Amino acid sequence: MAKKIKGDIIGAWAFLIGVILALILGLFSMSQLGARLYTWLIGLLLLAGVLIGLFNIKAKETTTFLLAALSLVIVSAMGQAAIATLSPLTIGSLSIANILASLLNALLLLFVPTTIIVALKSVFDAAKN
Repeated sequence: MAKKIKGDIIGAWAFLIGVILALILGLFSMSQLGARLYTWLIGLLLLAGVLIGLFNIKAKETTTFLLAALSLVIVSAMGQAAIATLSPLTIGSLSIANILASLLNALLLLFVPTTIIVALKSVFDAAKN
């Protein structure tokens, strides 16, 4: 029981940290954060995605999660073409298209490893039965 609670806490924190990191990476460019910090934040975002996949998604949630994550990944990847049409819109010197594209990329960095982990767990569970 204690191990289950510990895993739930790790998964919950990983999700919260991952969403916050995705927002930071979406709002700030590499030039604003510095290349070294930006690289570290991407690494942390990928690690958060792996931890979410390992600890946060339970067997009964797998199908719902995979459907939602697949939708999110597809829309994030394909939505970037539509976002490019927003390039003329700016707020001061900030390009709205760049911010939205960076945010979608950061969400992809969080959810792609999570989706892969959950899909692999699902395949292994199916193979066991």
